[in-house]
Amino acid sequence: MSNAKNNGTKPAAAEANAPSSNFLKGIIEADLASGKYANRTDHLGHPLPPVVTRFPPEPNGYLHIGHAKAICVDFGLARDFGGRCHMRFDDTNPTKEEQEYVDTILDSVKWLGFGWTHDGREHLYYASNYFDKFYEIAEYLITAGHAYVDSQSAEDMAKNRGNFGEPGKNSPFRDRPAQESLDLFRRMKAGEFKDGEHILRARIDMASPNMNMRDPAIYRIRHAHHHNTGDKWCIYPMYDYAHPLEDAIEYVTHSLCTLEFQDHRPFYDWVLERAAEGGFFKHPLPQQTEFARLNLTYAVTSKRKLLQMVEEKIVDGWDDPRMPTIVGLRRRGYTPESIQLFCERIGVSKADSWIDMSVLEGALRDDLDEKAPRGVAVLRPLKLIIDNFPDELTVECTAPVHPHHPERGHRAFPITKELWIEEEDFMEVPSKGYFRLFPGNKVRLRYGYVVECTGCDKDENGKVIAVHCNYFPDSKSGTEGSANYKVKGNIHWVSSTHALEAEVRLYDRLFSDPNPDAGGKDFKQALNPNAKEVITAYLEQGMKAALPDEKFQFERHGYFVADRVDSTPGTPVFNRVVTLKDSWTK
Repeated sequence: MSNAKNNGTKPAAAEANAPSSNFLKGIIEADLASGKYANRTDHLGHPLPPVVTRFPPEPNGYLHIGHAKAICVDFGLARDFGGRCHMRFDDTNPTKEEQEYVDTILDSVKWLGFGWTHDGREHLYYASNYFDKFYEIAEYLITAGHAYVDSQSAEDMAKNRGNFGEPGKNSPFRDRPAQESLDLFRRMKAGEFKDGEHILRARIDMASPNMNMRDPAIYRIRHAHHHNTGDKWCIYPMYDYAHPLEDAIEYVTHSLCTLEFQDHRPFYDWVLERAAEGGFFKHPLPQQTEFARLNLTYAVTSKRKLLQMVEEKIVDGWDDPRMPTIVGLRRRGYTPESIQLFCERIGVSKADSWIDMSVLEGALRDDLDEKAPRGVAVLRPLKLIIDNFPDELTVECTAPVHPHHPERGHRAFPITKELWIEEEDFMEVPSKGYFRLFPGNKVRLRYGYVVECTGCDKDENGKVIAVHCNYFPDSKSGTEGSANYKVKGNIHWVSSTHALEAEVRLYDRLFSDPNPDAGGKDFKQALNPNAKEVITAYLEQGMKAALPDEKFQFERHGYFVADRVDSTPGTPVFNRVVTLKDSWTK
């Protein structure tokens, strides 16, 4: 991938925006050219498209940015080749799966801009809806001599499995007669045994150099309530057994997985070939292909660690805007288009690598720059008093809604005697190269008048609490007189009597280490103490009408969004989405 860096350093801008590669497209194009999956129909006689993919999450947590890449790959390739992508839940583990996760996953996929309706038919599936078929195929494997019920303890089974340098040992139950295994398997299904008392295993090769082929488990006993099937089942298929069968049942052509499943592919193929031999499926069978997962710097994407942060209240829930979850990114102010752009830029590769967080943030800036209307916000307020401005005078100033789109019109806001400016826009004793307010210096109040600083007020501790100036009435921006004033400084402001006082949350990266959990590190030691700061800011009065999820560029500060949860009519709460420039550049 052209913009991936193994050391986590920031790629050059030109490199980050270079056209991405996607080797999966080449595979699909070759299959289309050969007609490998052409002229197929499903069991109802409906014609099948030549490309069928699937996005198959387990509903045991919230999706994160890594899943967003998989969504864009699975749905995007199907779209690009005129095919369809199935939305499927691999819900084979009842102890970890909940309806809450099903609901948020569906919502996240839709929000990202993808759907599962094709030719007027909805393609939303659950592995649990195929449990009867999985069981039927398992019985066939037993009778055909390809599977057996093992009654070893979990400890003995693990010990006899061997390791990468030592072959495994056959179970003493490996040669159990097929009829005996079949009887035990049916009794397992009937609920006669406790969890772990028996297990169904494939009979393959205990000496295989691939550990996944050493008689892998197919079914285990688990007396647990399932979110979809209730208490109908007390035996559940293993993921590696169910996954290829789901693909075949759904006529999937290209089963796209991340690299950790590469060593599982031989078993994927084994299951499908045995099922085809039994007459359950026809060739051509689904083809599994692996691609590199997304490794993003300054982030943790382990479901276990994300759950830990939620449970330990390190963050404010799954949708905390600092989280890499899709719901968190959405609340932070990321757009579906920016995430799709990011995934397009990083491409699809066979090799693992690290993508710097700046690439994701850059895609967001590029998307929001064109979309976001502008506004003014003072985040660190300091009072500015225009001494020669009439007390009751209010003068309307205008500015474009978007500087590159004049058709979007102008916004209006008043200038008055007392204003709020940024603390950093005044220095009593200026440093070299400082062109903003200091005694005797002139600056332009952006979209308003030129003013000259005359001094400041301080509290008993010597802290500046107000700045004084005089204005030049003929210097207003947009008037002929403004051309007579040449000043180097240009600062923003809001009227203290008209500004909207609002809560603003300044979010930054959750971790200060680019690889917070690499090499066994305790990721909690890398938490960024400045990842969230809550302030009271003063905003241009028009911001009062901001709706939840509405995004703006606050001039000079960055992109902000009205929080989708805590904003109420007339009282928006703003989250900083991203700064205008990358402040993490080394």
